[in-house]
Amino acid sequence: MTSPIPQTFDTWQHCIEHECGIPLTPDFIRERLSVLGDTDHAETHRFVRLYGEAHRQRVLAWFSRALENSSAHV
Repeated sequence: MTSPIPQTFDTWQHCIEHECGIPLTPDFIRERLSVLGDTDHAETHRFVRLYGEAHRQRVLAWFSRALENSSAHV
């Protein structure tokens, strides 16, 4: 059985864009980086409680990579 939580950038990107239908626009990515990067934010606390700190760090790295990828295509 595979994990329902994405473990790689590619599966995470597919999940966000295709399964959730959320375009990874630079504005959306920056907003998510801001929230998940703020360790005092209630949503970040909830995320860590559900998925763990290691996964938060992975997701932050994935959002950063997505932002770099989107900037490269501008």
